[in-house]
Amino acid sequence: MVRGLRRPAAARRPPLPDADPAESAAGAARIGNWALALWLLLLTVAVVLLDALTGNDLPLIPLMVVLPALASVFCTVRQTTAAAVWVMLVVVGSRIASTGAFWDVAFLIGFSALASALGVVACAARIRHATEVARLRSAVVALQRQILRPLPVVTRQICAHGLYEPMEEDRFVGGDIYEVVHSPHGTRVIIGDVQGKGLPAIGAGFAALGAFREAAVREPELTAVADSVEDAVVRHNAFSAGTGETERFVTALLLGFDGGDRVRAVNCGHLPPRLLHDGSASVVPLHRTSVPLGMAELSGEERAAEWLGFPPGAVLLVLTDGVTEARDAAGAFYPLDERLGAWAGRTPDQVLDALQADLQEFSGGVRRDDVAVLVLSRPPDGA
Repeated sequence: MVRGLRRPAAARRPPLPDADPAESAAGAARIGNWALALWLLLLTVAVVLLDALTGNDLPLIPLMVVLPALASVFCTVRQTTAAAVWVMLVVVGSRIASTGAFWDVAFLIGFSALASALGVVACAARIRHATEVARLRSAVVALQRQILRPLPVVTRQICAHGLYEPMEEDRFVGGDIYEVVHSPHGTRVIIGDVQGKGLPAIGAGFAALGAFREAAVREPELTAVADSVEDAVVRHNAFSAGTGETERFVTALLLGFDGGDRVRAVNCGHLPPRLLHDGSASVVPLHRTSVPLGMAELSGEERAAEWLGFPPGAVLLVLTDGVTEARDAAGAFYPLDERLGAWAGRTPDQVLDALQADLQEFSGGVRRDDVAVLVLSRPPDGA
């Protein structure tokens, strides 16, 4: 770490799960034992009093068989079993004290036992399914976090702070990628988004990352780096097609920093960067946008690089569409450029903190895609 730079690891990248997924899955639906006991007691008293008021014309005690079913939705197996035992005690006690026919009492007790047992079985099945989903989600997210580089990253040319938040849903884990490589040709940066979700998308993203890490050091031209990543995605698609998976493309933005006042950029169908400078924020226009990685054969045009201005004191922000396509409760898109204008005078860390908090508030905590943001600035003097 460079002096004067703090690493916001806890805020940028949530820690890997340190608890057993089974415990997490069970604990997520658990209510306190005392709260459960209180609710059972109150509901029992209410049902018994109403049953006493209605008499034999409308017996209400049998309605208590729904309690284990309700507990199976919100409670653990042990709690659901306790609720089932409680219901059986109340039902059996009330029917023994009643003057009904023997077979009516026996049928009611048998039906209550069956309903209570089904509630316990349903609870065990729910927790087993939640445990399997939690373990799959934890494994996928841990794999994705381990392969992506921790932030911030400092090189001779830039300091890269970042925000990365995966969906952490088994069917919504996406393929957002980023990397910062210091090479003999300067610092090379990539940020990209793989088409689709799930493990196949992550596989395509890792193929692109591996190719970028090698080519960024080997190739003197940024366009050659893009071509190398293109070849890797094509090879990955060929392998995926052979195994029955869907071919995928990767939108990406590649940047090359040499320490000057300009930045080399190759845009492969990705979102344009934002420049924060002199208290204002603006979209940096890209005039040579090419097709996404993995689709070069459909275009037939060679990828081209262009220069972007990067004056001293400026901050360059690159991101994926998990930010721009975030929606509020009414379905409106997140107004990124409007918000950035208010944060243009802040430090990179402060910009990320503000963006993360504002995006969370705007979307109500509901994310539909991965979020990846890099804030690129020059290192402090003497770093």
